[in-house]
Amino acid sequence: MAVELSELEELRDALIRARARGTREVQMGEERVRYGSDAEMAAAIADLERRIRGASTTRAAAVMFSSSKGLG
Repeated sequence: MAVELSELEELRDALIRARARGTREVQMGEERVRYGSDAEMAAAIADLERRIRGASTTRAAAVMFSSSKGLG
C-alpha cells in the first residue's frame, strides 16, 4: 500500500506540532499513536522526511548516450 505524498506531509506536520507542544501522542483520523520518548518521535519524523524526499524526487525516464571518435 503506497502512501500519497500529501498524507506523508500531513503525518510529519502532525508529529512536529505534537513534539513542539511536548506531547508524545498523535491522532490522525481514527488512528492514535503514542511514542515512548522524544528520540522515538525524532526518528519517526526523520523517517517521514526521508520518505517525502523519495516520493518527491523525479526519476529520469531514459538516459541517452552520445559518443564520438573525435573525427570531424
